[in-house]
Amino acid sequence: MCALIFRPYAYYCIPFQPRQVKIIFRASMQIKFGTDGWRAIIAKEYTFENLKIATLATARYFLKHPNLKNGVAVGYDTRFMSKSFAHFVADILTSQGIKVFLSNRFLPTPAVSLFVKQKSLAGGVMITASHNPANYNGFKVKAEYGGSAHPETIAEIENNIPLVNPKEEIKVNADLLEVSDLRQFYKDYLTSELNLTSIEKSGYRIGHHAMYGAGQGIVSELLPKLAVHNFHSTEDPTFGGINPEPLPKNTEGFRNYLLEQKLNVGIINDGDADRIGMMDEKGNFIDSHKIFAVILKYLVEVKKISGEVARTYALTQVINKICEKHRLICHNLPIGFKHVGKMMTTNNILMGGEESGGIGITSHLPERDGVYIGLLVLEIMAERKKLLSELVDELYAEYGFFTYDRIDAHLTEEEKQRAILKASSGSFNSIEDMKVTKFENLDGYKYFFEGGWLLIRPSGTEPVLRLYCEAISEDHVQKALRFAVNLSQ
Repeated sequence: MCALIFRPYAYYCIPFQPRQVKIIFRASMQIKFGTDGWRAIIAKEYTFENLKIATLATARYFLKHPNLKNGVAVGYDTRFMSKSFAHFVADILTSQGIKVFLSNRFLPTPAVSLFVKQKSLAGGVMITASHNPANYNGFKVKAEYGGSAHPETIAEIENNIPLVNPKEEIKVNADLLEVSDLRQFYKDYLTSELNLTSIEKSGYRIGHHAMYGAGQGIVSELLPKLAVHNFHSTEDPTFGGINPEPLPKNTEGFRNYLLEQKLNVGIINDGDADRIGMMDEKGNFIDSHKIFAVILKYLVEVKKISGEVARTYALTQVINKICEKHRLICHNLPIGFKHVGKMMTTNNILMGGEESGGIGITSHLPERDGVYIGLLVLEIMAERKKLLSELVDELYAEYGFFTYDRIDAHLTEEEKQRAILKASSGSFNSIEDMKVTKFENLDGYKYFFEGGWLLIRPSGTEPVLRLYCEAISEDHVQKALRFAVNLSQ
């Protein structure tokens, strides 16, 4: 027999005659924050026990924040148990005397960031593993400026982990918990910031591929006068068996749907809707390289807005060319949006972005926002009366055709080290039959060749080589990638 105790996040069955059980906590070894928070496999490392420790460590940071009196925000995505994990986190934070605004439903990560910024909160926590496989969940920390916490903050939180007592009793303070509609707050703000009327007047047939993620329904709700076609916009914590990342290989079904329905454009968001991919009316996948360039060109040439630009090392060189033309300072940064996001809070950055779908406009948020960026492209299309394919063709006409691909080469550690030794030398005169013109090693080993560039970056945690290439033709790209893979031989 047992007594059953219920909380929103768990059931506890307490035996009347419990056995003595020795519990060994190893959470401090298991919780490691990466480029944008802590992510781990559910029920393996991502457990209530470890989540408790991560939350208490984060609470120690919030408790010293000057905006503490205003509270913190907690949100969650559509992953398995995300709602329960978020309630659990909120309860722990209130037990530490922290006011919590808990989202009443799933929502995009940037919606939490926006609420934090607009309400001058001490920060926020988002329960999400973004674009990772379905068996993962995560814990993102958002700072008072409305973006991801800087590396120094994350380091401070990690340093707090060993100081946490994992057996600390949690006494929930219900008076400090306020369930709020953060998603509606986000929608209201987007309505005030974007010209949605212009988009609706365009009459475009729009598709939104939410990848079963947290952005589902928002585009159609913001554009009620248009029959927005929602694709994979139901809650499915398995994400249909596909990683919720806006890549061509993950969007073939949407491509077929877009062509069948004769749609003019498609927006594709990842699991927590902070990343963006798009599709034109012909079914061509439009990656973040081209989306970034289309937006930057519009902001500086049509809107006459100036400012600096922050771009990661693997983003298209066209960004540099646009900046050169308009005399804008362009910052080339290491891989990872954390570098871009930090600069968006310290410099006069107009916009920043990375190669993997993350784009931010500083006047909106120093943060990636896939829904906002998708709607902004629709606004550009409506204002300029051009389809997305025509906007991309303008880029090609001015800067030449460019295409891009990235692969992860899974190797043995010996093969990986062999490839690194060769790539790090900077001694290649050619890549296949393409003459090398320059070598850089800001973050990985980057070879510029006639017609493009190749970046080779070893993973620090896996026997993997991350290979990126941009060139003037698909043939150039594939030859360069094959060359990089063969370095392991």
